[in-house]
This record gives sequence, structure tokens and C-alpha cells, in this order.
Amino acid sequence: MQIDKQQVVEFLRNRGDQQQAEQADGELPDQVDTDQHADVLGKFGIDPQELLSGGLGGMKGKLGL
Repeated sequence: MQIDKQQVVEFLRNRGDQQQAEQADGELPDQVDTDQHADVLGKFGIDPQELLSGGLGGMKGKLGL
């Protein structure tokens, strides 16, 4: 699944991880593939399934799922 990098960055900021948010902003491509980039997401403590299940404050609705 493709998601916008800014959604991941916002998720980290909302979690209070400003430093990780800045690091993710520099390391992730503009469009994040949850399968291809699962290792990088894991590095930031993000489970790709969490993103798909609405872990970003209703991400499913934003993706039209």
C-alpha cells in the first residue's frame, strides 16, 4: 500500500517523537510503500499494519478504504 510520507511524519509528531519525525522525513521517499519500506517504518516503531488499520488517526478513511 502506498501512503504519503507526510502522514508518517505527522504520526510520529503526534506521538511526540519530533526527532524521529525529522529523521523519517529525511529517509523516506515521498510515497511510502508499506511492504517495501516495512524495515524503515519498523526502525521508527511503526507497524505497517497499524498504518493500514487507522493508526494514523483514521488513515483508512483518508486512503478511501
